[in-house]
Amino acid sequence: MAQVQRMSRLMIKTLRDDPADAETLNHKLLVRAGYVRRTAAGIWSWLPLGKKVLENITHVVREEMDAIGAQEVLLPALLPKESYDATGRYDEYGDLLFRLKDRKGADYLLGPTHEEIFTQIVKDQCSSYKDLPVILYQIQTKYRDEARPRAGVLRGREFQMKDSYSFDTTDEGLAESYALHRAAYIKIFERLGLDHRIVSAVSGAMGGSASEEFLAPAPAGEDTFVDCPACDYAANTEAVSFVATAVDGSAHGPVEDLDTPDTPTIETLAAHLGVPASATLKNLLVKVDGEIVAVGVPGDREVDLGKLGEHLSPAVVELVTAEDFEGRDDLVRGYVGPQGLEKVRYIADPRVAAGTAWITGANKINTHAKNVVAGRDFEVDEYLDVVVVEEGDPCPKCGTGLKLDRAIEIGHIFQLGRKFADAFQLDVLGQQGKPVRVTMGSYGIGVSRAVAALAEQTADDKGLCWPKEIAPADVHVVAAGKALQTELALDVSEQLNAAGVRVLVDDRPGVSPGVKFTDAELIGVPQILVAGRRSAEGVVELKDRRTGEREELTVAEAIARLTA
Repeated sequence: MAQVQRMSRLMIKTLRDDPADAETLNHKLLVRAGYVRRTAAGIWSWLPLGKKVLENITHVVREEMDAIGAQEVLLPALLPKESYDATGRYDEYGDLLFRLKDRKGADYLLGPTHEEIFTQIVKDQCSSYKDLPVILYQIQTKYRDEARPRAGVLRGREFQMKDSYSFDTTDEGLAESYALHRAAYIKIFERLGLDHRIVSAVSGAMGGSASEEFLAPAPAGEDTFVDCPACDYAANTEAVSFVATAVDGSAHGPVEDLDTPDTPTIETLAAHLGVPASATLKNLLVKVDGEIVAVGVPGDREVDLGKLGEHLSPAVVELVTAEDFEGRDDLVRGYVGPQGLEKVRYIADPRVAAGTAWITGANKINTHAKNVVAGRDFEVDEYLDVVVVEEGDPCPKCGTGLKLDRAIEIGHIFQLGRKFADAFQLDVLGQQGKPVRVTMGSYGIGVSRAVAALAEQTADDKGLCWPKEIAPADVHVVAAGKALQTELALDVSEQLNAAGVRVLVDDRPGVSPGVKFTDAELIGVPQILVAGRRSAEGVVELKDRRTGEREELTVAEAIARLTA
């Protein structure tokens, strides 16, 4: 049986003021309430109360993973470079990887995810279709060398994560494993008390096909997602697509040059001609693995470089510089147009559909051209949805204007397919006696991120306010200060503890009742039981932390209420 947590013995130091570097609610409150302390940029120490919350989340995750037949393992965090070389991810991850050498000069990395190692484990352990399907998972520390760690434990360089991997012999089997995880994740986040949305997503460096994110709406979130108010469509902005619709461009006249001095930007061009920016065609030049590529979008829209990078991955996408124009007479800076760009690959957003006419650069200094028609005056080499999504853009499913919101990514599930199995030649002997290539899924939950997300979603102006299953205790007993009150608080705490209630009791001597009450609100345990002015009568006050409702009860009544 667990012991009563006595604050007189607990390593906890609450703070009255927000940390100077804290910008988000979870960062401010988790530090002030004594749950975590910063060790270095993006690296956090979990103090006793914080560790309990972390473990409570881990317990829920573990129960639901075990319920779908997943088997828990623990793999090393220190990984050999060769495994990541086999899939190309050692280079793809770039600066996000922590890389190191041992004393013999061998290359290693600290694992950001473990697809490669799990694949090798299954290759070693499974040889027949009879060994599959199998789902393996671990709850472990991951590492990513974030350029700008921020928002407390929300975006750190070291973090706790549950990652699981499914191995099947058929695509149908993979779909079943994916569905099992999806259902388990819904149960997990419901048990955690997290308001969440399931949205379509892109796979990024993970590869694969089907991909969905679980997002917790919160102002501190770094993800932007769209939600359709008229149907069930929801997606990460990078996954939103727009369908190109060709139009009849036969009515447009021939291309006509316009004298447009000193108009190298869309803003100056639109002002000079007295036309809306939407009538112009913006042509952004980027380098894709060093090759200059033009990207065309309507002049009133911006190119989403993240989206572009996802579409062209694993190629490296970067903006051109002034030096890239040297020796390129075909590229006139500020006056580039798609017509006549014979040496440059041209990518366009679907909004630049065949038959649409534009005002765009004429590839001559101080000159633009009008009536430049897509499909007549220039050809698009590839259509990719690359614009920054805006509020009101049409829903791809029903056409209603989309709404934008901020959220924290708390989970992500992928149907990886055979990318990693191909890299390691993961085959098993099939039912027909021939080798069968295994197909995989990858599924992650940010355990430490879930702590931050819960803090963001459930806190109020007084402090943290944890859901019962996640809180570090079920009840926070407060001894108002006098010896009789402290004696009663400790006695009630022991009775509750004996009945299986998790108890945190504030029995600190020399601390004023006001400070204790403030700390109880800040720490955020669901129920607060106060041994105060009527202690001599055996009467205590029970307060619901979330609603603020108070009720005076006898000790017996309070114990009965809290153990019901």
